[in-house]
Amino acid sequence: MTRPRCRNYTPAAFLLVAKERGGFRAVVMSAVPARKTIPYTEVERIREGREILRAAAVALEETAERLDDEFDRAVTLLAGCEGRVVVCGVGKAGRIGRKLAATLSSTGTRAGFLHPVEAVHGDIGCLDRSDVVLLLSNSGESEEVSAVLPLVVDLGIPMVAITSFPTSTLGRAADVVVATGAHHEAGGQGLAPTTSTTVMMAVGDALALVASQARQFTRDDFARCHPAGSLGRRLSSVVDVMRTAEELRVSEEQSSVREVLALVARPGRRSGAVLVVDDRRMLVGIFTDSDLARLLEQHQDQQLDRPIAEVMTVDPLRVTCDDSLERAVELLTRHKISELPVVDRDGSPVGLIDITDVIGLGPAGAAAAAS
Repeated sequence: MTRPRCRNYTPAAFLLVAKERGGFRAVVMSAVPARKTIPYTEVERIREGREILRAAAVALEETAERLDDEFDRAVTLLAGCEGRVVVCGVGKAGRIGRKLAATLSSTGTRAGFLHPVEAVHGDIGCLDRSDVVLLLSNSGESEEVSAVLPLVVDLGIPMVAITSFPTSTLGRAADVVVATGAHHEAGGQGLAPTTSTTVMMAVGDALALVASQARQFTRDDFARCHPAGSLGRRLSSVVDVMRTAEELRVSEEQSSVREVLALVARPGRRSGAVLVVDDRRMLVGIFTDSDLARLLEQHQDQQLDRPIAEVMTVDPLRVTCDDSLERAVELLTRHKISELPVVDRDGSPVGLIDITDVIGLGPAGAAAAAS
């Protein structure tokens, strides 16, 4: 049997397709040249992404080790600022500066952003002697930022700089310099600001959060700054979300399950639980839809005419009116329950948190949304 010449083709180009007199004849089915280069595959892209993230992690670790007493001096200036912390930067540093001003404001330090170009065209007038100016520049040689420096010096306003080296133009002019050092930019040709911007943002966040601690900024203060969105709801009080008296199903201990289901129906949002109280109106138990389903599945229909106290969950978990919604969500999640009573200081039920009321707030809400 003569084998076809296939000098320029891969072995996969041949297929045994016919049987002749006890043997197989090889024929060429395609003409695909052998690949001479390795393509840029998905695996390689993932590897490159990991390398970029690792480079950022290494840079952050190096910067963390580099922090010294200048960082503490910067925190002292920011925390003690009686006016505003005015953040100034241009380009990527300017975008980081806007984010940093927002972080400072939301963590207890009044702050704003000043674009250096706008500053030399009149906006420098927004500064007050009670302010602190926080300037951002990786190189410390930005022309736009450098043009602002003498104006701030003339006003006698203290300056804090986040820059690579204290010997730069910005570093020499600032009262306090948080030096980040030089870092090789990750990915590609190492030209686009990547590692340096990650470090700058992280150092800014560190200053903001430590200054917040120095100001003794509390969770309640944080909640007041974040009234909207899922974060605001999570930090709010259970009173803001709970189902109130007119929506509750409340029963006394001696009432039968059948009586309770027939007599304590409520308009509006349906509650999946009956709160059971004693003769002092104090919460002693809870009977849920799951409890009812369990009775029916176990063919215990006779229990429907027995006192609800015999089948209720005794001494259920509860929260008080003073608890945060975050606390309620944590209990719902940890104990995998769907209803949580809210009681007053005397232990009487005044509300109920249902799992459907907290959809999107933490794992409990996420689980409810997925079900």
